Amino acid sequence: MKLKRRDLLFIWLSALAVLLYAFVAMQRSAGRFPLDDSWIHQTYARNLALTGRWEYVPGVPSAGSTSPLYTVLLATGYMLRLPYLLWTHFLGALALALGGIVGARIADRLFPSVKRAGLWTGLALVLSWHLVWAATSGMETMLFGALCLCVIALAYRQIDTRPDLSRFGEGVAFGMVGAILIATRPEGSLLLLIIGGIMLLARPQGSWRGLLLWYAGAALGGGIGLTPYALLNLSLNGSLLPNTFSAKQMQGSLLAAQGFFYNLARMLEPMSAGGQLLLLPGAVWFVVKQARPFQRINLLYLIPLLWSAALILLFVIRLPAPYQHGRYIIPALPTFIVIGVGATVQLVSRRYRGMIGRVAVRTLGFTTMGIFVLFFVIGATTFATDVQLIESDMVVAAQWLAQNIPADQLLAVHDIGAVGYFAPRPILDIAGLITPETIPYYYDPDNMLRLMQERGARYLMVLPTQMYPQWQPYVCERFNAQGGMGGMTIYEFEIAGKC
Repeated sequence: MKLKRRDLLFIWLSALAVLLYAFVAMQRSAGRFPLDDSWIHQTYARNLALTGRWEYVPGVPSAGSTSPLYTVLLATGYMLRLPYLLWTHFLGALALALGGIVGARIADRLFPSVKRAGLWTGLALVLSWHLVWAATSGMETMLFGALCLCVIALAYRQIDTRPDLSRFGEGVAFGMVGAILIATRPEGSLLLLIIGGIMLLARPQGSWRGLLLWYAGAALGGGIGLTPYALLNLSLNGSLLPNTFSAKQMQGSLLAAQGFFYNLARMLEPMSAGGQLLLLPGAVWFVVKQARPFQRINLLYLIPLLWSAALILLFVIRLPAPYQHGRYIIPALPTFIVIGVGATVQLVSRRYRGMIGRVAVRTLGFTTMGIFVLFFVIGATTFATDVQLIESDMVVAAQWLAQNIPADQLLAVHDIGAVGYFAPRPILDIAGLITPETIPYYYDPDNMLRLMQERGARYLMVLPTQMYPQWQPYVCERFNAQGGMGGMTIYEFEIAGKC
């Protein structure tokens, strides 16, 4: 009953947190989404519900959704004729609550001697401003973070004593949830590799037979679960991964050349805004504690921190993009918070002989709580500002297109989200998400111009930072949204001098 009451608390707090962020955003603008990519999901979901086909531009199949599972969940709301914003925020609140509930249970397992470790961990998860921002953003980020916790929780079940034959069924469940994780974001495969490798080293089943049965079940469950995901991508683009994988790799190529340590600092900077920074001493203490005395089973307890570090390093190396509050590595936060909060509560709960020690750890605990609450409030205004930026540029420009440009005109666009939703029309995506042939020319303005001309693009929609000087002689400005992101501008291709 105590667990049920605690879970209900997390559910209510998650719903209230998402509603609060959405309400504050509505006071500043239309109060919808803080990212143009959120509209990409909405467009795919709406088209899937209406036509039953995986299309961004009607009649043109494409693999431009990084998260097919999330798109299907959104499409369910359209099929049920629910208000899309309400349904999207409901899914976000549900994912946030799931993260709190599962994270609290992991904390109960890792810190069994610490009173209310699970409660404090769950509260930190559902009130962390990064995670509430993600849950309200209309993206799959929070769902992915929550599913990471689910996969780790399933792996920890192998620590419990039970017959070897039951390991096969547990492996099937692990594999299927792992497949759901990959269908939410493909980098989830990295977490599965980490768990699979550590499981081999730790062997919590107590026998090679139990371990092999678990592996066999995981392979079977994963294979069954991943088949629809793989078939979808193969049918759309001939690859096992969505187009977004190649497009983002190209976009991040210049950023990656800036140097590892420079990119590491830039990626960690947005993650330091919040109470999680004060959880670092506890996390370090937890690692040291697992090493003294070292036992193989202790490797399993390090999985949450290993995953957080691995995800951050993956993006530092492949896509070091710190913008939008480090949204690509936000899923590293839930697992870090689980360890950081539990270890910090354990530090605070210990008995210290000296007054300095007692004062220091209690100060750390109270300061951490205060900063979490402070940034939760600041995060609401930050979310509202982000939404206003998208509304003032992307959405305004898309609505102008819908009212002033014929729907059959081919439009070359860098940020396709709002255009796809508010002004459906033929699109040449110069960022490569739904038009993979543009990916090689992402940093090649001359060949990109040639491709736009060959394809017969009549209009170009870009922000000033996305406009190359080589394109200027061939276009005439028709509209400028003059929004907070610099002014989304719509150009018409014209012969030089005819503007």
